[in-house]
Amino acid sequence: MKVDGKSYRTIWLGNDGTTVQAIDQTLLPHDFVVRDLRSMEDAEKAIRTMIVRGAPLIGAAAAYGVALAMAADPSDANLAQAHKVLLASRPTAVNLRWALDDLRALLAPLPQAKRREAAYRRAAEICDEDAEICRRIGENGLAEIKRLQPRGERLNALTHCNAGWLATVDWGTALSPIYHAHDAGIPIHVWVDETRPRNQGASLTAWELAKHGVPHTVIADNAGGHLMQHGKVDFCIVGTDRTTRRGDVCNKIGTYLKALAAHDNGVPFYVGLPYPTIDWTISDGYRDIPIEERHPHEVSRLTGRTDSGDIATIDVLPEGSPAANPAFDVTPARLVTALITERGVCAASEAGLLSLYPEQAKAA
Repeated sequence: MKVDGKSYRTIWLGNDGTTVQAIDQTLLPHDFVVRDLRSMEDAEKAIRTMIVRGAPLIGAAAAYGVALAMAADPSDANLAQAHKVLLASRPTAVNLRWALDDLRALLAPLPQAKRREAAYRRAAEICDEDAEICRRIGENGLAEIKRLQPRGERLNALTHCNAGWLATVDWGTALSPIYHAHDAGIPIHVWVDETRPRNQGASLTAWELAKHGVPHTVIADNAGGHLMQHGKVDFCIVGTDRTTRRGDVCNKIGTYLKALAAHDNGVPFYVGLPYPTIDWTISDGYRDIPIEERHPHEVSRLTGRTDSGDIATIDVLPEGSPAANPAFDVTPARLVTALITERGVCAASEAGLLSLYPEQAKAA
């Protein structure tokens, strides 16, 4: 994707062949800054503090974190330590575990002298694979969007949080079909949930849609149901940080409420996801997916640009009022119209997922 005419991915290897560079998403939309990650500890901090975020990007950053660890010390002990430390950085997104297990399985049998090169090569492959997967999600989602638009009228989509290219290596999951539709000349407009408490919709989704020229309007999180009641939403599309083998979807807090409103108003509710986001080891989203509890300051404070141009953080709660901050919720499969993957579109069910990923039947 492009920022002011220049093509970017969210993460890439620097010119020195060791340093990893990533867009600092905590500073958007007001400042565009590229951070240097020079150690495994830098990568862990970037994931934990959400300099990088979004399940696919977290996996890519973790892979590069292992590579950075191997550049410093390719020993068995350091490989095990890197896996442990990076795995603990964010508990909900399953892509993190997938990428770390992938790197460990690759590197553990290798002589230590070969681990650095192999780790960097595999991390780059994961990034390229993610970009291609997201492109194919966009193509498959485009076909679904065309089916929703039989007369060439403008479509209104509603999305929650940020599942665009900033959440992946490139293209995005939920927004990839939007970009493909826009690029294909289909008139489309996006209602962008602000997505409290971190405002990923207002800060990130709106920013990247604007950079790509996609018409959009930012709305308060609680406005979506009202818009659906009045026929102003043709479909909802969101991403996911972990999807169970039965099709339950764990995504940014507030997704479940949008799915309920969509179901009540007969609005299609789609989820875009790449295969590493499917957790084939679990079936029950409510029982088995760990829900990250983040710092209450994300609820009690807001950061933005003042009239003077300065960036400031302010308190919005009365002094002494506590705040809770569950970062994700689980939308049951029964509320999901379809899952859009790189292999096609399927029902949100075990049978639906296995129709696209039959090789996983052995794990059933």
